[in-house]
Amino acid sequence: MKTNQNLPASATRIERDTMGELAVPVEAYYGVQTARAIENFPISTLRMPRSVIRAMGMIKRAAATVNHALGLLDKQPAEAIKRAATEVVDGKLDGEFPVDIFQTGSGTSTNMNTNEVISNRATELLGGARGSKLVHPNDHVNLGQSSNDVIPTAIHIAASEMMQHQLLPALTRLHRALKNKAKEFDKIVKIGRTHLQDATPVRLGQEFGGYARQIELGIQRVTQAQVALSEVALGGTAVGTGLNCHPKFSAKVMSIISKETGCSFKEAKNHFEAQSAQDSLVEASGQLRNVAVSLMKIANDIRWLGSGPRCGLGEINLPETQPGSSIMPGKVNPVIAESVTMVCAQVIGNDVTVTVGGQAANFELIVMMPVMAYNLLQSIELLATASNNFSAKCIEGIKANEERCKSLIEESLAMCTALAPEVGYEAAAKLAKDAYKSGKTVRQVAKEQKVLPEKRLAELLDPWRMTEPGGPVGSAGG
Repeated sequence: MKTNQNLPASATRIERDTMGELAVPVEAYYGVQTARAIENFPISTLRMPRSVIRAMGMIKRAAATVNHALGLLDKQPAEAIKRAATEVVDGKLDGEFPVDIFQTGSGTSTNMNTNEVISNRATELLGGARGSKLVHPNDHVNLGQSSNDVIPTAIHIAASEMMQHQLLPALTRLHRALKNKAKEFDKIVKIGRTHLQDATPVRLGQEFGGYARQIELGIQRVTQAQVALSEVALGGTAVGTGLNCHPKFSAKVMSIISKETGCSFKEAKNHFEAQSAQDSLVEASGQLRNVAVSLMKIANDIRWLGSGPRCGLGEINLPETQPGSSIMPGKVNPVIAESVTMVCAQVIGNDVTVTVGGQAANFELIVMMPVMAYNLLQSIELLATASNNFSAKCIEGIKANEERCKSLIEESLAMCTALAPEVGYEAAAKLAKDAYKSGKTVRQVAKEQKVLPEKRLAELLDPWRMTEPGGPVGSAGG
């Protein structure tokens, strides 16, 4: 893949397609159709994610293997295509994929970009010149395929592989970190809160156990999304009929890719559904949105629990990661949790784009595939990196402020809830109001008013007892 250093930067070659001739940079592995896409879509700086380009390379490599085995492609071009496609898979040709995300809605420009890069590199490997089409981008590299089935297949592969190797490990680490904290904090009783108002006591470990369960369910949702992504469009070609494609092609290609990725893929049961709709991508994005909602709730709770250090809740101490203010000396902010909330907001917004894209289909083709791919894959990446960072720089280093937890419980007016089953709701409410007006605790006022024998009062107002089911039955508040 050596370039000629003696060529001027402006050196070009002339290539021809069905629309005529166009100049292409002489050292480019892409060809005329890619050059047209560059001219046609000067929209943004966003490019197709590396994971999709990798998946495209995998499809083209497996396709060459299968087409040769089926007697449709000679050995020499097949081997050259496989070598060139491997370089695409490995990222060695990433600079050859300049097409904007905001392109043709089927992703045809990206498919042809891939076909041309592999074609020219394979041609070069066989001793031919770039642009000569010794290995043809359509007739050889794209044999048995259409952009309309290749692009959605590549997106499914990219998304499932990223979930398997990035997101699920990150969520597993976060789940483990939260579960460990739940165990570590299980003996620490604190005040519960509903409506941001004092409620009956809970254990700090119970709160973190709830967070751990949210992430555990998130892992299940991501796994379910992979199931939705397992059916692929490959084999349907242009409109779902499978025209110009060997009937065994898709199953054989996806068997190879399943082994290479460690993810399960199979030919769609109905190609018309697989190409004219992308409900599977919408479902996957929705599951990611659910994970984002869970993470945002957890991150916000962590911010509140760690607020202070003196004038907030202060029930936990967060790891100090950086100075928090340019003007207030000594201030340390919950920056890791805040970064998580921003990621979650982005993922929720991405889901809107994917959802809109999912309905952008008329008859046999959906026409927002590239932007659906970009947003879905960004969501996976962001959730993975944010979850890892949340675990490493925040959750794993959290310490409980046990004394603060104890003091807030005793001050809480919600302690009167435990008395209601024996003294009645209205009498308990009066105790709370009297305590509030006097500035005393519920325990102090109850003793003064002798509403119950001291031994029984101590039993009912034991904070630990309030964190478990049982005791007198009555209204538990809201």
